[in-house]
Amino acid sequence: MAYVITDECLSCGTCEGECPVSAISEGDGKYEINADECVDCGTCAGVCPAEAIVEG
Repeated sequence: MAYVITDECLSCGTCEGECPVSAISEGDGKYEINADECVDCGTCAGVCPAEAIVEG
């Protein structure tokens, strides 16, 4: 199951640069994870300063 970014997202962009498959992009008001591209590695969740990325 892919990770998701909650409304707690600060839009800092830290997660985008850490994603090994480039599944994260800037959305409207927060970053978003493309579930079809996410490989469930959890790297993004580990670097998020707001702890806004959770398993979905």
